[in-house]
Amino acid sequence: MKSKFYPAIVFYSNEDQGFIAKAIDLKGCSAFGETPEQALKELETAVELWLEVAEKDHSEIPEPSQMAAFG
Repeated sequence: MKSKFYPAIVFYSNEDQGFIAKAIDLKGCSAFGETPEQALKELETAVELWLEVAEKDHSEIPEPSQMAAFG
């Protein structure tokens, strides 16, 4: 499978006492980490697994969206 780069958001969760990273284009694809960097690293694995399952299930795989530039 060709690697794709999906935009992500990272935020601190008081409830979980850690950081959550979400791939905004992949429904339900998120990961947890004690640091923002760890959450993003875990998200890389989560995205790979999400795409693998979607491919096996013949589900639609969205193209990565373009996030608006900050400025």
